[in-house]
Amino acid sequence: MKRLQLKYLFVYTTPLVILFSLWASGIWSFFALLFIFGFIPLTELFTNGSTYNLNGEEEEKVTKNIVFDLIIYLLVPIQCVILIYFLIQVSDESLPLYTKIGLTTAYGLACGGLGINGAHELGHRHTWYEQLMSKLLLLSTLYMHFFIEHNRGHHKHVSTDQDPASSRYNEIIYSFFFRSIIGGWKSAWRLEETKMKLKKKRVWSVHNEMLRFQIIQIALVTTVALIFGFNTMLFFIAGATIGILILETVNYIEHYGLRRLKVGDGFERTKPIHSWNSNHPIGRILLLEVTRHSDHHYISSKKYQTLKHFDNSPQMPTGYPGMMVLALFPPLWFRVMNKRIEEYGATPPQLAQSQL
Repeated sequence: MKRLQLKYLFVYTTPLVILFSLWASGIWSFFALLFIFGFIPLTELFTNGSTYNLNGEEEEKVTKNIVFDLIIYLLVPIQCVILIYFLIQVSDESLPLYTKIGLTTAYGLACGGLGINGAHELGHRHTWYEQLMSKLLLLSTLYMHFFIEHNRGHHKHVSTDQDPASSRYNEIIYSFFFRSIIGGWKSAWRLEETKMKLKKKRVWSVHNEMLRFQIIQIALVTTVALIFGFNTMLFFIAGATIGILILETVNYIEHYGLRRLKVGDGFERTKPIHSWNSNHPIGRILLLEVTRHSDHHYISSKKYQTLKHFDNSPQMPTGYPGMMVLALFPPLWFRVMNKRIEEYGATPPQLAQSQL
């Protein structure tokens, strides 16, 4: 148990690296970017990870152990500190533009790696305070609608063309960004609109959480502009955008080309073959086991420390950070991943052809 607890303490490597980048000047402000998308992918090329799963007794113990909850709760104040420190640093007029760009990439990594990733885990919890923490983390990257769309939209329609966050066979990541970001926002609005109608509430009212999210985000951006200045506000928005693109890159690689079969008016149940997984150790820890994505979609309420490996789930050739870099080069991505889709038989040939 203690060994498992100590392992997940390495999740704080990311904020430490980011804080160093925010503190450092000159070229060192890009250290976080090089560490996360350079050093880690290179290291994971030579690791395979473990397929070990906790047994029933072990899973019950770690589920009830509050230490694993505290590890993720602490990400909330850490992200707040990173946000404030970033705003202070990037508003320094004496810093050259390239340093401010480096600081912005560091903050963007905090948004994608800590903010949205932590929010993803907490957003699946059922207590009001954990869901509140999820929303606060999403606020730091101006992506609060993710709370609605991911839980009520993505998990229902995953690995179908109805889900904007499930990338299609031979779909280029850059076109996916537009489809997923715009489609996800629209889906979240429709979901909340339907909810208001079922509750017999006015759509344009304080009861509409989607509407509240937009107001809160605009208020935060305005506050940043008033306190730190217009230029700092632009860097803040740029950093948040980087965080959003990191999330959408993860979305892209998680379900690329995998499709559930049509059954009547709906689709077959989500299976392990409908998510790409990775057991590479560094990515697993830093991303709070989201890389064991099949089990997350099988039972979305399971806590990160209990997620299991499935032998029949499609496995990536390296960890998530490396696969995210690979996705940015579509010809190489297709060459690697399309072969793997054929090997796993995860996409029926007729569906693959229809998506070409």
